[in-house]
Amino acid sequence: QVQLVESGGGSVQPGGSLRLSCAFSGSIFSLYTMAWYRQAPGKQRDLVATITTGGTTNYADSVKGRFTISRDNPKNTMYLQMDSLKPEDTAVYYCNAVRIIVPSINYWGQGTQGTVSS
Repeated sequence: QVQLVESGGGSVQPGGSLRLSCAFSGSIFSLYTMAWYRQAPGKQRDLVATITTGGTTNYADSVKGRFTISRDNPKNTMYLQMDSLKPEDTAVYYCNAVRIIVPSINYWGQGTQGTVSS
């Protein structure tokens, strides 16, 4: 059974940085496309960034140029470096894993809070 554990959330001022980590266990990490989602209070959960097994990345327009997604396959860990943070980045950030082989299975972490406030 795949387990995803996020860490690195916290509270920062506007313009600050946070680095989120997602520790993966229970399967072969390199067989999963990984992603970060976020959910602000009262809003739907939105895709922030994805990274494929080959390292190809994609970002939501709202975070392009400020956030960087990466993965370390030997360490079974995914990261989200968040720079130039804005108050509207405040949300619970969730780690997501989707297996690339059939059957495709989708897993979620428990989430970590990121708060941007002065």
